[in-house]
Amino acid sequence: MLGYFLVGALAGLTGGLGNALITTNLSFLQGSLGLYSDEAAWLPAVYVMTNICANLLLIKYRMQFGLQPFVRWMLIGYALATLAHLFVHEFWTALLIRAVSGIAASGLTTLSVVYMMQAMPAPKRLAGVMLGISVPQLAIPLARMFAPSLLEWGDWRMAYYFEFGLALATLAAVLTLPLPPSERNKVFERNDFLTVALFFPGVALLCAVLGLGRIVWWTEAPWIGYALIGSIMLIGAALLIEHYRANPLLRTRWIGTREIMRIALIAISVRILLSEQSFGSIGLLSALGMGTDQFQTLYIIVCLASLAGLVAAVVTFKPANPGRSIRVACVLIAIGAFMDANATNLTRPENLYVSQALIGFGALYFIGPAMVIGISRTLLAGPQHFISWIVLFGATQNLGGLIGPAFLGTFQVIRQKFHSHELVEQIVMTNPLVAQRIASGAGAIGGVVTDQTLRAAEGVALLALKIRLEANILAYNDVFMLIGVMACLAFVWGVMIQFRMWRLGEKSPVVRLAEHMQAAMAAVAAEQNGTKREA
Repeated sequence: MLGYFLVGALAGLTGGLGNALITTNLSFLQGSLGLYSDEAAWLPAVYVMTNICANLLLIKYRMQFGLQPFVRWMLIGYALATLAHLFVHEFWTALLIRAVSGIAASGLTTLSVVYMMQAMPAPKRLAGVMLGISVPQLAIPLARMFAPSLLEWGDWRMAYYFEFGLALATLAAVLTLPLPPSERNKVFERNDFLTVALFFPGVALLCAVLGLGRIVWWTEAPWIGYALIGSIMLIGAALLIEHYRANPLLRTRWIGTREIMRIALIAISVRILLSEQSFGSIGLLSALGMGTDQFQTLYIIVCLASLAGLVAAVVTFKPANPGRSIRVACVLIAIGAFMDANATNLTRPENLYVSQALIGFGALYFIGPAMVIGISRTLLAGPQHFISWIVLFGATQNLGGLIGPAFLGTFQVIRQKFHSHELVEQIVMTNPLVAQRIASGAGAIGGVVTDQTLRAAEGVALLALKIRLEANILAYNDVFMLIGVMACLAFVWGVMIQFRMWRLGEKSPVVRLAEHMQAAMAAVAAEQNGTKREA
């Protein structure tokens, strides 16, 4: 059981760390590989494209061929692609590795969940589900924690060596301690591949829009509009085909029910709110001129808080009230966001220790119980809905990770323009403070530039840079305030859902599933006793 636990943890970290190292050091990788900003933005977008679509086929592949063969061949391909990139330094090879990484991560996350379940006794299998789905979420704080040292040792190649090593270590662990064999059936149908042929390019186009819209700007690049139209048509066609199939991959009627849509909306909303950590706080500190090496202590604290959130989620989970963890996470995100909303140009990483620790705790405190609620609803509806839930939950987390920075980044740019305009309106040469600031800027370069007119112009330029920085800080404060308000609204929504369930006397899906399983086991035991008496 300890071996299963360790292999599950390794598989989960391997599935998340490779992409986390690239995402958290995207600007560094962009400079090292000579990429433009829009080219670098393709790397995390391609990972999400393949990750979502791989989930669609992985469950059926496991039912027909087993999970172990898929993971073995995928890890071998992932390791070879990573190794090849060390010798071929091109944009397209980097995209290929991210695509293969997304496919491998979908299998490794499932592998992590299954291994963690095997590591737990039967009554604690839900704790295994929470651990398996939560471990990959530690990848981002871990990547930010040791990425600076890793890159100092060997430039960007060391990140790929690390990915390569993780893939080989996981492959060795899976081969050494394989999962028990599972029952296999022929489940693939021809129409499955038609759905995938429509769904995959539709999701790819949607991820491209969300990942690059803010970079190339939504209204400036015509292809954004065409890609969005194409994604809606392709995904819509795939869902329409699935809606009328006798044995669909995605059970659209079940996904469209109020309970499942509500769980999906809550999951994607919290994932968007958690962008406060990946986009908001890091974006603010980066705007203030700080680099990744100055974030290490901050993310050591965030990592420890995340681990505490994971342990707390498992220990305090109550089947009668599983939504409590989600509501607590919303409160913690709101408190952290409001604490960050008073940033100034003197803000440093140590000023964010408490707020980011609260958000890191909430991130791991929420995801496990959310997964358990969804699985409980799925099993109550029937095991044939399992594929639909896995695809839906994976899509909420991956698309939420793209929607959050896209939405908040767009809001930040708009507010930065607004604050810049407001500040510039107050800059008049008759103001003695403005004249003094321009004179001090001009004096700072007096030893280099002798021409008085040019020195004055440089003083104005330095003041303009200062105004832009202050406008950026004010815009990030608006982002934090927006996230805090949204988290409060999400908390109120959760309370209203719980109150409605209490008023109607409705039991939680986890309790109903437990009762259903107990009744089924009692019926089986009674049938066996009856058979023995007859014999």
